[in-house]
Amino acid sequence: MAAIKRTNDNKKAAKKAKPAYQRILLKLSGESFQGPQGLGIHGETIQAIARELKEVHQLGVQTAIMVGGGNIFRGARQKGFEIDRATGDYMGMLATVINALALQDALEKEGVYTRVLSAIEMKEVAEPFIRRRAMRHLEKNRVVIFAAGTGNPYFSTDTAAALRAMEIKADVILKATRVDGIYDADPEQVPDAKIFASISYREVLNQNLKVMDSTAISLCMDNGMPIVVFNMNEHGNIKRVVLGERVGSKVTPA
Repeated sequence: MAAIKRTNDNKKAAKKAKPAYQRILLKLSGESFQGPQGLGIHGETIQAIARELKEVHQLGVQTAIMVGGGNIFRGARQKGFEIDRATGDYMGMLATVINALALQDALEKEGVYTRVLSAIEMKEVAEPFIRRRAMRHLEKNRVVIFAAGTGNPYFSTDTAAALRAMEIKADVILKATRVDGIYDADPEQVPDAKIFASISYREVLNQNLKVMDSTAISLCMDNGMPIVVFNMNEHGNIKRVVLGERVGSKVTPA
């Protein structure tokens, strides 16, 4: 009887663990890698991210990741450093490659096969981005990390994430942040800010909510790509979102 009960429990657990999405694009900002030190790459933090991604990978979810580079260099927005916008953006793209390689190393130490695809060709360290190659890697159950944004200045990694999500036919964009979702004001500045469980693309644009930049939101709106914004600092949230639990805020058509 005990054996039968365990079998039934295992069947229930397997049924319960069925993911809501089969192919995701996770947007990780550069700040996700810096941990408590406030800049650069924090070893324990990136290892924790890799372990969470391994749990998602074990669900059979095809996972692509777009990384930012703000922990190393923030392009034209770098404080105290006046630089040509295009030059600064290219420097920021190179910073994303450093983060992508660090995340690849952490994932492969967890036993997860990973490929880095760069929009700026640097064949000694990463594969060039080719859409069909990226999709083939995903089909072979490899995690794909996109680096160097779109390869063009004046486009953020948010816009690059939206573009790549369309190209690989992802089911959803998961936007990892340091707050619990989308608020009507900055919750770090306004204690009683209201959180949205669900909101439309149009409302995000009209209210100028800082979810992703307007180009990224417009691209998602034009193509019906849902976005889930959630707190990256709470362990297990990536898996919860993938399993369809009510975590963070969701941006969808009206």
